[in-house]
Amino acid sequence: MPPNTQHEPSQAIVIGAGLGGLAAAMRLGAKGYQVTVLDRLARVGGRGSSITQAGHRFALGPTIVTVPHVYEKLWAACGRDFHADVKLIPMDPFYEMRWPDGSNFYATGDTKIMETEVARLNPDDVPGYRKFLADSRRRYEVAFLGLMTKPMHNLWDTIKVLPIFAWLRADQSVVTLAKKRVKDERLRMALSFHPLFMGGDPTHSTSMYGLVSYLEKEFGVHYAMGGLQALSDAMASVIEDQGGTLRMGVDVDEILVEDGATAGVRLADGEELRSPLVVSNADAGFTYSHLLRNHKQRHWTRAAKTRRWSMSLFVWYFGTKGTRDMWQDVIHHTILSGPRYEAHLKDVFITGKLADDMSIYLHRPSLTDPSVAPDGDDTFYALSPVPHLGHDNGVDWQEEEAIYKRRMARVLNDTIPGFQERITTERVFTPETFRDRYRSPFGAGFSLEPRILQSAWFRPHNETRVPGLYLVGAGTHPGAGVPAVVSSAEVMDQLIGPAPNPHSQDMKMAAE
Repeated sequence: MPPNTQHEPSQAIVIGAGLGGLAAAMRLGAKGYQVTVLDRLARVGGRGSSITQAGHRFALGPTIVTVPHVYEKLWAACGRDFHADVKLIPMDPFYEMRWPDGSNFYATGDTKIMETEVARLNPDDVPGYRKFLADSRRRYEVAFLGLMTKPMHNLWDTIKVLPIFAWLRADQSVVTLAKKRVKDERLRMALSFHPLFMGGDPTHSTSMYGLVSYLEKEFGVHYAMGGLQALSDAMASVIEDQGGTLRMGVDVDEILVEDGATAGVRLADGEELRSPLVVSNADAGFTYSHLLRNHKQRHWTRAAKTRRWSMSLFVWYFGTKGTRDMWQDVIHHTILSGPRYEAHLKDVFITGKLADDMSIYLHRPSLTDPSVAPDGDDTFYALSPVPHLGHDNGVDWQEEEAIYKRRMARVLNDTIPGFQERITTERVFTPETFRDRYRSPFGAGFSLEPRILQSAWFRPHNETRVPGLYLVGAGTHPGAGVPAVVSSAEVMDQLIGPAPNPHSQDMKMAAE
């Protein structure tokens, strides 16, 4: 196609219709920009999208909604009511954790119930749990309330919080924090595993991630009816109502830079879209290494190759026939812990070894949302953390996929016995899927690992050194996890002024 050389100052392009890109487009639309969102997939949502197969709708990635006020703020910025567009169902309990010895633990927002759960495992750890919850609250107040939506592209903003971080021992890991407070190994795992939700190694992720325990207690854990796909679709509807455009199935090949500033994008088919403002929701590593390959930024291009990346995932999606009333002890969210905790984390994150044992997150949304499966049937996914593809002893998934799936089936059979005989449809994602489908470096599931020296100023900045180019999503500040990804658009919003020539009076009023 011939290049499109016409553009207006109020035009904006968003690369990627993941949750960060959709949130960015909503905020830009509210500022009066004429937004075009580009994505290579068929449906909006990125990792939060879904696939429907044989009557089963499989959520491909995130499955829970925490911190609803993040979305309420986003919708309010667009003059909308979030709860009019998305229905949230609170989970109670949040999830169940099971260990190989037959013991279990239910997480909930009720402190008294939580203390009872702790006492079932080890009565002597109840006082320590109370201290851990106080630790969690302090970290929530400092990191989540204080830094989550604050731009951190100036080094001074990071330096200013270092004394507080030192006081809270942010240099120590969340596992170390849990060990200080409780003695039971199962409880140490239950209180420290949360960085895995963001692709982090709990033995190396900063203790600031201990804030998640208080976050869950304060805001609860919810399910969006229709899954994260319904949330993504609702975001897309807002964008279209603002006058924005979503172009799916188009592949952005390059960000154009002319005279040192952003000029638009070139698609894989040669079409050029001109705009002085581009927001990339593509992985930060892919943005710098590929989309900006003809405009090298030495620092972040080099950093993309040398930083530590999150683990990847092996995910088995499957539908089962006539099982809705079976396995009545299996709730919506179940975490099956393997026989090793810290040693297994070392295999996944440090040595890159694909171990024989595994931990599994089992998602059964059909108990809450019957629309995900045919009547009486179940829709599941089983997710296991595995090494990314960048280790020297990288796994050959063409060979290992079937082997690992058989191992996973043996573990799952203890929880949902006989499930394989009832499977009617299935699909598997390996790290190679994450690499190819999402253009994720090394097939990492969550972009850069959330370590202390890969956070805040040390993470790829929302405002780049190319005027007119901004980053949102898991690879930039504030990091991975759906609330953080959506909040990255709020950070971006603070760095971009209103559209020079709002494309409609309605958008001008929304911006005001």
